[in-house]
Formats: sequence, structure tokens, C-alpha cells
Amino acid sequence: MKRVWMVGVVALLSLGSAAWSNAQSGGTEKAVAGLEQKWMESQRANNPDLVEALLADKFVSTSADGKMASKAESLAAAKKTKYSSVDYVDLKVTVFGNTAIAVAGFKAKGTDAEGKALDVNERFTDTWVKMGGGKWQ
Repeated sequence: MKRVWMVGVVALLSLGSAAWSNAQSGGTEKAVAGLEQKWMESQRANNPDLVEALLADKFVSTSADGKMASKAESLAAAKKTKYSSVDYVDLKVTVFGNTAIAVAGFKAKGTDAEGKALDVNERFTDTWVKMGGGKWQ
């Protein structure tokens, strides 16, 4: 009888732990999706200063043509890019502990950092990490 009770307790604890983990993950997914929305709003407002705090010091961006840029380089290019429209399509966030992966479609029009017409329909993948102090970057 004791053994059956112990198995039941372990199963109950496991279910409770899984439910708590799913609830935490759902909250994290919403939080990271909110950060992605803040990023999109910074693009819509043509104000990269709004996204600067979201980017870790070691941030690296890889463009559609394979070029890599540091945080400073990315922000400098963003300051020169002027959007007339920006939309994220089908944003999905998946959480793996202290890491979250956001994927979505990106549609934008405007002018790029060189002043050339910009009309893009791409997909992106962002990797977010929960840093010290609980801040996602």
C-alpha cells in the first residue's frame, strides 16, 4: 500500500511540475513576444534608441545576404534606415529554459541605410537569452 501511495505522489508532483513549467513557459513566450513587438514599434517609429536596451553587448545580426554586424553597427544602420511600413507576420516564440527563439515573417517598405528603396518580405530568427537579473536580451 505504501508503494502505490508513493507512486501516486510522484505522479502528482510530476504533473504539477509540468503544469507549472508550462505556465512559466507561456508567460515567458508572451514576455519575449512583447519584446519583439517593442522592436517592431522602434522600426515603425524610426527610433532605434527604443531597441538598444534590448540588445546584449555581444549582439550579432546576420542579414539576408549573410553579412554580420555588431550591436553598434546594427544600430548605426538602423538610424539611417527609414521605414514607411513594418509588419511582423506569424510571430512564434519557443522557450528552452533561459533561451527563447522567436521566428516570424518581416515585411517592410522604406529606404535602407544607403538611401535605396526598401521593399522586403523575409523571415527572421531571433535568439533571446535570460541574462543576470532576469532581463531578456
